Amino acid sequence: MQHSEFKIGGDFWSGDRQWRCTDIGTRTIVAIRIDRVEVGGDAPDRRRVLGRAEAEAAGWFNGPPYAVAESVFNENDIEGCSPEPEETRE
Repeated sequence: MQHSEFKIGGDFWSGDRQWRCTDIGTRTIVAIRIDRVEVGGDAPDRRRVLGRAEAEAAGWFNGPPYAVAESVFNENDIEGCSPEPEETRE
């Protein structure tokens, strides 16, 4: 994808992970991962994974500020992003 193709609130893929753009910088994109959310802390017996629908219903993606960590995609990372999953791209 090109930097100009990203929109705040728009979804995109990087590898097999789905992301939602939360901010657009001059040369970077900031996003939250939306295909899954790990919750529960460091203790393995308290940790669990929420799917997108469950996390969205629980408000994990509401923000800013967001309850999930934001990640920064730099110029090199942006080149590997796509508007759809890899297996559906032609």
